[in-house]
Amino acid sequence: MSRPISILGINCTYHESAACLIQDGQIIAAAEEERFTRIKHSKPARVNNADQLPEHAIAFCLEYAGIKDISELDFIGYSLNPEERFYKNTHYRSGYKIPDGDYGTLKGEQTFYQSNLNVEKKIRAKGYQGRFFYLDHHDCHAASIFYVSGYHDSAIIVLDGIAEFESSSFLKGEGTRFRRIRYDSFPNSIGFLWEKMAMYFGFTEYDAAKVMGLASYGEAGVFKEAMDQLIQVDDRGHFIINDSVMQLRNLNFEHIEAIFGVPKLNAPIKDVTPENQVYADIAYALQAITEEIILKLARQLRKETLSEHLCMAGGVTLNCVANGKLAYQQILENFYVQPAAHDAGTAIGAAYLIWHHKLGYPRRPVTKSPYLGPEYSNEQILAVLQQYRDQHNIKYQYHEDIEPVTAQILAKGLIVAWFQGRMEIGPRALGNRSLLADPRLSDVRELMNNQVKHREPFRPFCPSVLVEKAADWFELPDPIPDVADYMLGAFKAKKNKAKLIPAVVHIDGTSRIQSVRKETNPRFHRLITEMERHTGIPILLNTSFNVQEPIVCSPEDAVKTFLKTRIDHLAIGNYLVTKM
Repeated sequence: MSRPISILGINCTYHESAACLIQDGQIIAAAEEERFTRIKHSKPARVNNADQLPEHAIAFCLEYAGIKDISELDFIGYSLNPEERFYKNTHYRSGYKIPDGDYGTLKGEQTFYQSNLNVEKKIRAKGYQGRFFYLDHHDCHAASIFYVSGYHDSAIIVLDGIAEFESSSFLKGEGTRFRRIRYDSFPNSIGFLWEKMAMYFGFTEYDAAKVMGLASYGEAGVFKEAMDQLIQVDDRGHFIINDSVMQLRNLNFEHIEAIFGVPKLNAPIKDVTPENQVYADIAYALQAITEEIILKLARQLRKETLSEHLCMAGGVTLNCVANGKLAYQQILENFYVQPAAHDAGTAIGAAYLIWHHKLGYPRRPVTKSPYLGPEYSNEQILAVLQQYRDQHNIKYQYHEDIEPVTAQILAKGLIVAWFQGRMEIGPRALGNRSLLADPRLSDVRELMNNQVKHREPFRPFCPSVLVEKAADWFELPDPIPDVADYMLGAFKAKKNKAKLIPAVVHIDGTSRIQSVRKETNPRFHRLITEMERHTGIPILLNTSFNVQEPIVCSPEDAVKTFLKTRIDHLAIGNYLVTKM
């Protein structure tokens, strides 16, 4: 029996560092570096740290595949082309002051170029002697979604901050190839627009999800004309950003402040009040223009590609509200968003680009499963529990059937941390590293936000619902769009059902659902089924198992987070853990 062809994909160029291993065209493992280091986004995006390799994610991928050493790999791909990046950025002039040595300056781009070249040098220093490829960033995004979508042909949209210089790409995929129809470049970047506006609201550049939640509290139309001064959109979805106002490559906000008439916030909004309602109205305008762009792009690409399917990747496509609007329009037969649509997903794409484009191999059936990370046996879990038992006053009990026991606890109104199987990739907890609660309890949202997660009260929680019952509770297109499986679409709760599950229905009447399939996650599916037995409702409130840090990865992470929060129980493997 011949040895399989092993290909490693790596992303660490900006942030969301990650690694993915495929063998003979099948995904074996993929994980984000932040889950191991416990540092959000793995690292800040700086010009001098592109060569900070995702060491732990790489080690996990190799170990999971039974590969003893990096020298055993056949090919490695990296999700950026430094030559293209350097040339395009050094030939562009912003027309305003950029901090010396930062992105967009000659000095900064020289530093960034060298930092990216150091990636191959560091890999070679570990003993790797095979072929190493620097790959186009947006091609990696496109490959990460198209080649795992199951679609033979598809329109493809990539929307992010910046690649080499491109900020959006529009492609047609067919078989083992895709071709770029057109692209937009910096400064016409929806991703950077959201990053700068997030900072205007007092958040960090990584807090697009908070801005999206805030937008639901805004009033329509208040700032449409003001937003039109920042970004113009034509009927095809083509957009132009006024960078003389936005100044995306510095921290100057005075022109934005002048347009909206309110100052940049120095601290994030904690709750929406009459005093800060204006910022929710601005967020609404930002969300509305984003939805307009995505809907127009989908219509235009449907005409240009004649495809009934759409694949989307890039950080902007994590906008579940826009995805929900797209699903309701039913412009296409179906569409799919990569669960790791942000830069972590480009590690997957880099591996598949080599498999299909460099090596010319055909497509094979692949899994859409996001459960690609580490998993731990009951024996490994027990060893950690024994370590913490005496030091931290916990007790635990083994249950052969952990699902009915956990459902009974949840039905009593308690919060349970649920740690099972392989860790998810991407920003959503999809039932393997989750905090769970009964969605019938109106006060559980406030409890979870204020006393467990320590986050803004205007942020919604998601319902995980049995896929066979989802259409009974939510207004869903038929067929149910693929994005519903990954909390990547916001859908309206049925009016007669919304009052029964107040903890998972947002102020706008929508829910960012996860439709749970037995074949994809049998244990989580069974837990929700058991919950329905107790409550008559086939739904659980599901949020990520973390508190102001990356989602937990290991049993030790799980126990540490459990101990420092007001979580009532931890169901980890077949063990139920409580505090004494």
